[in-house]
Amino acid sequence: MQLGADGRVAGAEFIASPNCDPRPPGEAVTLLVLHSISLPPGDYGGEAIERLFTNRLDPDAHPSFAALRGLRVSAHFLVRRDGALVQFVPVQLRAWHAGESMWRGRARCNDYSVGVELEGTDGSAFSDAQYETLTGLTRRLLDLLPIRDIAGHSDIAPHRKTDPGTHFDWMRFLRELTRR
Repeated sequence: MQLGADGRVAGAEFIASPNCDPRPPGEAVTLLVLHSISLPPGDYGGEAIERLFTNRLDPDAHPSFAALRGLRVSAHFLVRRDGALVQFVPVQLRAWHAGESMWRGRARCNDYSVGVELEGTDGSAFSDAQYETLTGLTRRLLDLLPIRDIAGHSDIAPHRKTDPGTHFDWMRFLRELTRR
């Protein structure tokens, strides 16, 4: 996996999200945040996630989408169930994935993090292909960015969020990450 000077990963499908902006001047990317998402909840595939991250989701298309009306969010990456990688925001820009958040006493995690969404739910296991893609992506990001920490959305916003959930196998991910 190669990361270009434009902040895009070679081989990832790129779908530009308008839900991003410049990071604060001099801000380094020191945190990787893992999330999970599926739209509608528990449904995989389709274009609903891409539509959400590009402000094209019809809130009337499914009852669960009503709560998302007017929401402006994004992530840098999405890892599909089959391991396909989609990128929405170049890594040098701030994606809007963390919301109100804090890590190690420092607020505004969007300012200094990269967000990776895994297609899934808090209550279901993730696929082997997802772990493989996530591991490769993370290795590349660790090689190129000054990332010091990896956390779940639940770790940076514990009173609001539960993802990536109890079925995300942190031990497996970290074990695979250290293998070369």
